[in-house]
Amino acid sequence: MLFILRSSVVVTSIKRFPRSSSLAYVFFGIGALWFLYRVWHLSEADFGQYRKQLTIFFALVAVGAFIYVPDFLAVRGACVITLLGAMNLLDPGYMVWDYGELFDGGRIYLYKLAVFVAVGLAIYLGASPFRARDFLDWLYRRGARPILLGGGLLAYGLVVTVVGLTY
Repeated sequence: MLFILRSSVVVTSIKRFPRSSSLAYVFFGIGALWFLYRVWHLSEADFGQYRKQLTIFFALVAVGAFIYVPDFLAVRGACVITLLGAMNLLDPGYMVWDYGELFDGGRIYLYKLAVFVAVGLAIYLGASPFRARDFLDWLYRRGARPILLGGGLLAYGLVVTVVGLTY
């Protein structure tokens, strides 16, 4: 919906997102805490015997990112949250092959497609976060682009919602 709205406040806020220091604290902070939680709860098979050392190391890396690499931390934090959230969305369907009829099985792939696209974008933008700024500049260069993107995302979200409620 935010891409469809043409309010100058909304457009300015979206354009400022990649370099926003306050959103960096929110997104990167949440992402770092979630990641540190996951590291702290590693099993023995996943280097769990070193979880204290790994947690301290990654906590220092997160704090160092705020000090030494503050540019585009909001984008990187959103990418971390996307990647960690994708695991929770995809785990319930792991190794489940019996979805019933073809139409029923096709429904489950609607949300998985969105998750995999989000994971791909998160990996790409996590490695090159300045591309988010470049994309937003390109998007708002012409008036119809944000409306088309927002309308497409809204339609896809509504389809996934209806399918989820009727599954």
